[in-house]
Amino acid sequence: MSLRDLSAEEGRRAFGENAANYDAARPAYPDWVFDTLQSRCGLGPGTRLFEIGPGTGLATAQLAARGATEILAIEPDARLADFLARKFAGLRGLAVMNTTFEDAKLEPGRFDLGAAATSLHWMDQRVALAKVANALRSGGWWAAWWNVYGDPERDDAFHEATKDLLANQPKSPSHYAGLPHPFGLDTQARLGDLDSIGAFEEMDVDIRKWTVTMSSAEVRAFYATFSQFSVLEPSERERLLDGLAEIADKQFAGRVERNICTALYTARRR
Repeated sequence: MSLRDLSAEEGRRAFGENAANYDAARPAYPDWVFDTLQSRCGLGPGTRLFEIGPGTGLATAQLAARGATEILAIEPDARLADFLARKFAGLRGLAVMNTTFEDAKLEPGRFDLGAAATSLHWMDQRVALAKVANALRSGGWWAAWWNVYGDPERDDAFHEATKDLLANQPKSPSHYAGLPHPFGLDTQARLGDLDSIGAFEEMDVDIRKWTVTMSSAEVRAFYATFSQFSVLEPSERERLLDGLAEIADKQFAGRVERNICTALYTARRR
């Protein structure tokens, strides 16, 4: 496949084919993200929140654990919506809405907190953020965060070793072809999007760096969760995943360290 950018429609159905693998293979969001939501954004008992694109609920579980009373999970992929409903069966206060955020019917001013974990890049920013602002009460908070796999400021030996293998893969909007920065790390653009709505104040960004170590099998499972792989023919997808595992085995002795940057954006509704 030649290099191209994935569409929003492709992104909305990219992760449901093997939800169980996504749920198991993706690194968890760091605790400091949810600590910040508690200390800065008031997350806790009594919080009414909506989450955009929860996927398999990696963030949803933490939001619930921190005491949110009401969680509306808005998930466009029917397979993921079903996975969420089964995963969190019996969790009081959770409702799963199978629709796009753009089409979701939200009561104006109802929510104390809105959240999006590694999902907002699939949407038109100003349209989505205007709808976010409408759903939040005055004084409510918005939080969007990303686990960015890679770090422009740190060497990444595995990335370098696999560049040729992955050279012709399509790009997701998390890092579109030709853009100098990953979406979540483009702080000027992200804060500019928030400011452009005219409904937010106290805007802030916090970026922290960490690493994760994976075995060859974990590398294979991890890369299989990427949207770029979902649009490939199965034989091509398997060829690339096998190639990644082989590089991990032969060049890294089955122990691969990947850099991750977690970027958290928060803003208060006027």
